[in-house]
Amino acid sequence: MSDGKIKRAWQFLRRPSAKYGLLTLLVLGFVGGILFWGAFNTGMEATNTLAFCTGCHEMRDTVYVEYQETIHFKNRTGVRAICSDCHVPKDWTHKMARKIQASGEVWGKLIGTIDTPEKFEAKRMELATHEWARMSATGSRECRNCHNFDAMSSEKQKQSIYKKHMGAQQEGKTCIDCHKGIAHHLPKEYRDPDE
Repeated sequence: MSDGKIKRAWQFLRRPSAKYGLLTLLVLGFVGGILFWGAFNTGMEATNTLAFCTGCHEMRDTVYVEYQETIHFKNRTGVRAICSDCHVPKDWTHKMARKIQASGEVWGKLIGTIDTPEKFEAKRMELATHEWARMSATGSRECRNCHNFDAMSSEKQKQSIYKKHMGAQQEGKTCIDCHKGIAHHLPKEYRDPDE
């Protein structure tokens, strides 16, 4: 497109409308913005569901099976943490940054980086290391949506566990520093050789 055509197109867009009033254009823009935002937000939330996360066999046949064995899936209180509770921030800014990062993970799906259980196991340590680093960098923000040092009861926890939690808080540790493998199997490179 030549500079002349671009200039004419820009002038056309900047020219006031002879057909529609400014108020009409503002109302249409406002309504259009609301509809766009609603559709965008609905799409973002649809990608945070358990069904979406386990829709591909790479997740359904590996980490989802492991997660079903944990207290985060089934417990005495019936409270369930799903994939997005641990892997997607709640606030909008951090959520968008994580979604952009996750779009790079879609590329791995398309090229078949982890499309078999064997390939997944071969990359488990790398995948886990990335996730642990992300969680560590955010102070285990997603864990703290449900777990909070200040809300821990010394009467309801075993004293040895409570003391460890309070010690971790004083040392500035966060959940992921001690709780790797809480919802998924640890990579074989990380496990105790006696296991």
